Amino acid sequence: MAVTRFATLLLGGFVAAAAVIPAYAQDAAPAANLDVELNALTPSQKGCMMTFVALNKLPAPINKVSFELAFFNDKNAVDRITVLDFKDLPQGKKRVRQFDMPNVKCETVTRVLINDTPVCDGPAAGECMKGLVTRSQISVPFEG
Repeated sequence: MAVTRFATLLLGGFVAAAAVIPAYAQDAAPAANLDVELNALTPSQKGCMMTFVALNKLPAPINKVSFELAFFNDKNAVDRITVLDFKDLPQGKKRVRQFDMPNVKCETVTRVLINDTPVCDGPAAGECMKGLVTRSQISVPFEG
């Protein structure tokens, strides 16, 4: 009788463990993200050269994407809003995009915010803003 009860408990433990394994495997799946990093701000003849690194980890390529960015100044006020065309972002590939911002002094940019994605075209349409993950390699915060 005691052996049967032990076997039942042991079998129940195996069933419970088997039920947890698929749930854990789903959680461990790589996230479907669109990673955009503010990599550098460099003074240029026109103003400020902004360098971004983008990695499309969504399940499909992006044929064309643009981001509406807001630039904040040292008074925490929005200094400028502009749309930058990041062109295509193939699935699983890193792309470096540079934009020379005329009449912007790099040292006055204190924060950059991706406000919207006015264009997100291709099989991943609609996923650009939902899957957006931002980070900054410099002291200027970059948010999405």
